[in-house]
Amino acid sequence: MASNTLFRLPIPATATAFSVGFLGLGAFHILAPVQICGFFGLPYPSLKTPMHVTAMGKDEHADPAALPFIYANGGRELMLSIAFAIMGAQHNREGMTENAEMLGGDFSITQLAIPAVSALIAFLAYTSQYFFLHFESVPLTRDEIWKINIFALCIWICYYRTCFVDPGRLPKAEERPKPKEQEGDTLGGRQRWCLRCEAYKPPRAHHCKTCGRCIPKMDHHCPWTSNCVSHFTLPHFMRFLFYATVGMFYLETLLWQRASFVWKNSHLPSYLGPTLGQLIHLFILLVVNTLAAFALFVLLLRSLWAIASNTTTIETWEIERHATLVRRARVLGGYLEGPGGIRVRIKKQEYPYDIGIWANIKQSMGGSANFMSWFWPLAATPDRRSGWEFETNDFEDPGVSWPPPDPDRIPMPASARPPSNVSMPTYATIQDEIDAFNHRKREDMKRFQQSSGLQRRKPFHDRYKKGDYAQRDSDESETDSEGYSDEGEESWRNAEGERLRDFGVDEEAEFYDEEDIPLGVLIERRKQQQSAN
Repeated sequence: MASNTLFRLPIPATATAFSVGFLGLGAFHILAPVQICGFFGLPYPSLKTPMHVTAMGKDEHADPAALPFIYANGGRELMLSIAFAIMGAQHNREGMTENAEMLGGDFSITQLAIPAVSALIAFLAYTSQYFFLHFESVPLTRDEIWKINIFALCIWICYYRTCFVDPGRLPKAEERPKPKEQEGDTLGGRQRWCLRCEAYKPPRAHHCKTCGRCIPKMDHHCPWTSNCVSHFTLPHFMRFLFYATVGMFYLETLLWQRASFVWKNSHLPSYLGPTLGQLIHLFILLVVNTLAAFALFVLLLRSLWAIASNTTTIETWEIERHATLVRRARVLGGYLEGPGGIRVRIKKQEYPYDIGIWANIKQSMGGSANFMSWFWPLAATPDRRSGWEFETNDFEDPGVSWPPPDPDRIPMPASARPPSNVSMPTYATIQDEIDAFNHRKREDMKRFQQSSGLQRRKPFHDRYKKGDYAQRDSDESETDSEGYSDEGEESWRNAEGERLRDFGVDEEAEFYDEEDIPLGVLIERRKQQQSAN
């Protein structure tokens, strides 16, 4: 018969015992990377306090991209470091270096994401073991205890790295490829310019609204890790999903063994079976573990399909968006209209980054061909110099870029009607003319940086139903429509009802990103190209 010792304790004492057990075991596994480092004689990774972070972020010897893994000489700051790591995960990765003072800011429900997931892991991994050890009818073997704790350890390590590894940032100007090496970024090609970062947007990069910067190969901003799933964090994210799913399915088999035993012996007297508290505990474990395992299994399958095809969730949205534009253009004679009456030819374009299943998976899992490293929880993060250029399948012309041209993603300039009596100024000297040109260049840059006057395009169906899709004066504002909301074509949703902001991207900066590069930027880029040659 099962032991009833715990269930005869007062409720406060029982709750205290559970709390102490959760905190102790959870801290042990959260600190598992530190224990492993100590075992092999490696430096201890620790996160400095916000004051240290701010100071180190400005130190020329400190790499902000390496935060929060700044090495310390000892383990005295270990518990404080973990505390700041947990709090820091609630903020964007930029806040780890430049905005660390925001730790004391306003409360947000998203700040409970990491503690909630950690509590779920601890509940399933450790209270289940307590239940098994006190369920004497079907005792837990030593091998089963080892398997449960190994799975739990792998889950903790992978989840920790998914939360705290920097998802990436735009490289410094001197570290970027030379203009002559920038594929798809030539002076005559279509440009992608980030309004927020005020910099060229590399292929597959997107501006995250939470992190406040462009993220390389951004998949989405995950609310459960408070971090972006990107080129650098995707391998850790996949390992976390794998170990969490496999571990939960293993736990499911152990729980069903006990549940089936209870069901088969339900005709026996109650004093021969588990207590009421144990039955309630078993029921809660079964329900929570089954729902979580099913959800993670579906997410794992979807993620495996994504890495096999080398697509991100944002790029899947872009593929559906492109298919929609192709259907619209097929009805309207092969052309769609952009701002100011510009007619843009739309034709089907193949996705360029699907380079074969093996190559796709290898690229997504860090670039290593050793498939055993794909499952190793302590595998290295992809090289920080990667993630800005990607191999293509050459199905399309090399000059064709992704995403395909989208007339609705070209922002309408918020400028007044130019005066009709324009006259060319005259200058007394050549120097005066040069000074005037430089002044116009600076003003052009200022106007470009002020995106508050951005005018959104009305949704396509609204324009089409009103019959004004193909008849519009170039100076007429498409937002001057009675009953028109602030949301324009950027609110377009795919078949699953998702829009760009659902993936965490800055929708205004991301959707309307096909801007003409400012004249000042083009001149500076031409100077760089000439100096490089």
